[in-house]
Parts: sequence; structure tokens; C-alpha cells
Amino acid sequence: MQRPFIEFMQTQRLPWADAGSVGLAVLGGAQVRVLSEDRDSGACTLLVRFPAGWRRDGGILTADEEIFVVRGTLTIGERAYPRFGYAHLPAGYRSGAASVAEGATALVFYSGRPEAVAAGEHAADLAKERVVEYLNALDGEWGANFHPQFPPGAGRKWLRRDPVTGDDTWILGTMPLRSGRRAEKHPVVEEMFLLSGELHGHLGTMRPGAYFWRPPEEWHGPFGSLTGNLFLFRTVGGPLSTVYRDDESEFSWTPQDRPILPPDLAVLPDVSVCECLPY
Repeated sequence: MQRPFIEFMQTQRLPWADAGSVGLAVLGGAQVRVLSEDRDSGACTLLVRFPAGWRRDGGILTADEEIFVVRGTLTIGERAYPRFGYAHLPAGYRSGAASVAEGATALVFYSGRPEAVAAGEHAADLAKERVVEYLNALDGEWGANFHPQFPPGAGRKWLRRDPVTGDDTWILGTMPLRSGRRAEKHPVVEEMFLLSGELHGHLGTMRPGAYFWRPPEEWHGPFGSLTGNLFLFRTVGGPLSTVYRDDESEFSWTPQDRPILPPDLAVLPDVSVCECLPY
């Protein structure tokens, strides 16, 4: 089963649930918003709210665990992951205990249904070249534009370029008053969480906390921003590449919201603009 096409959802509309109640015992004691899910494989994207004093024993997970901290500090083993700290820990990776002292919120991505097993049972399956133990998006320099047709005024910081799957994870930052007037598409899934700023596009205005899961080959755009933006992007199914339409498209700085949502999300209560700041 493929994940449903979501473009876009203000994740503030989603209720918080106890992780254990939705089959995520590895996050027991935390609360989650399930942003998207493959109900067959268990692969999912979560916004996780860890309470003060949360703890998970060390061990091995049976699925890849990818983490990006958006508030507070998460500790794994001896390493602290502050805001914008990142890790990609493949299935079979042996990690130390995870804990949160004062509360934290993170985006967490699982490649399948995550289960905890005793250290050593699956360590032989670990693809060590896929491990990203720690990065901080506050560090390092912005890269330049990455496609000759990509509108200027944006930069990228790579978090992961998986040497086995080809999947990418990166931070994208854009300047205020920037826009791109050509629609585009990609041959792989593109997933995004809006960390800050507003983005005006063909399906409405996204605000902090906006999320999409876009299947391959879906045309989208054009987009623009009055405020500038900070995004977390991922691909699933290989590296990002882009095809642009030859002609520019009509663009509005005040688009009407008409998101693409599965029925169970479309019926959730809407949120006001002021509610889109905390996520």
C-alpha cells in the first residue's frame, strides 16, 4: 500500500496520540502526530513530543530511524542532539539509551514498522555506510543552487545522501520575495515539513508546520514566499532530480487554499493562521 497523496496539511490539525496506542512502543511515553503512514509496511513520518524525563533503553531497531530535532534537546547514548540536530540510524544500528531531560519535539521517520530487539540480534545486518550519527543544520555552509533552472535566492545544506538507497535529506533556505514561475516534477517521492516562513503555491499558502508527501511525477508549482523559508526535505526512492516545464505559469501571492488530502484528513478541523506558529 502506498502512502496517500498529501499536499498539503497543516499538522496542527492532527490530534496528539500516545505512541503506544498507535503501535509505536519504541516511542512509549511520548506523544505523536502521524503525518503519513504506509499501513502495510509500517513506514511512517511522525512529529513526536517527548515529555521531560522520557527515556528509552539502548538496543537495536528493526527499521531505519531518522531524527531531526525541532525543539529542545534529545540525548542518544552520550551525544546530545539540540534543536536542528540530525541523525540517520539504519536498521541494525546499536544505539545507547535515549532520553530527554526537559522536553523536546522532533520529526522522526521510520522505514518500516519499528521494533526494538536485544543488542546483537540484528547487528550483522547493519549497513555501516548508511549511518549518519550526528549533524547539526546550524553548522556548515550553504550550498549554491543545484539546477540551472532553479530560481536564485536559495541554498541547501545536505543532511544525508544515502549511498545504498540514493535517498536524500536536506535543509532548504530561501530569501524573502523570491518566486519561481515554472512548474516542476520529480521521479521520486518528495516529502517536506515547513520549519519557518510562509510559502504561497498552486494549492494555497503553507505556514510553519505544513507538511506534504508528494508521489513521483506529480507536477507542482509555481511557488513564492514573501517571508523567506526554512524547510526540511526528503526523497524516497532515489536521489532528487527535477524536470521543469518550458513555460512560466500564472502565480498569485494570495492563492486560495485547496489542498489535496485523503478523506480522513480532509474532515479534521481547520486551524487559524495564529495557530500555525507552534508545532
